[in-house]
Parts: sequence; structure tokens; C-alpha cells
Amino acid sequence: QVQLVESGGGLVRAGGSLRLSCAASGINFSRYAMGWYRQAPRKQRELVATITSGGSTNYADSMEGRFAISRDNAKNTIYLQMNILKPEDTAVYYCKAGGVPGYWGQGTQVTVSS
Repeated sequence: QVQLVESGGGLVRAGGSLRLSCAASGINFSRYAMGWYRQAPRKQRELVATITSGGSTNYADSMEGRFAISRDNAKNTIYLQMNILKPEDTAVYYCKAGGVPGYWGQGTQVTVSS
């Protein structure tokens, strides 16, 4: 059974930082491309960042330079370091493994106050 468990969300003031984690089980983690997505209220889910099995990264334009995705294959975990957070970053952040349809976590809430 595949499980993706996100953690690290919370409430932070604008300009602050948070680090999200996603622990995976039930998959051959090192072979999977992984990603972070987010969904704000009344908006569609959108890409935040992805990282391939080889460690190549890709970011949505609005996050590049502020967010950093990384992975630790020994821990079956990916991370999202989020800096200079803005109120518009408020959303539920989801971890995903693989392509379509892939596997999704349950999400972790990030709230950025102004």
C-alpha cells in the first residue's frame, strides 16, 4: 500500500519560512519522480515544484528563487523549503509520486498571514 504523508505546514507571517516534508512508503522511492502541488481555496490545484529520480528540479515561475525542492532517498522523503512566504502562498500543499495518475498525499495546510 502506497502512503505519502506530508508534514510541516502551519501558520507563518509574510516573509517567513517553512519546510515541508513528505515521507513515502510502499514504492521504490528512488525510482520515482516526486512533486509538490498546492490548492488554494476556490482555485485549481497547481504545480509548485518537481524533482526527478536523478535529482533534476523544476519550479513554477512564481516560486522559483523562493522555494527549493530536495529529496533524501535514504529516508524516502522529499522536502520543500519555502522562503519569503507571501499571503498568496496560502494553500493546502500536496505531495505526489509518479506521473499520471500517480499517488497523492493527504495534504498539509500552509497559511501565510499579512
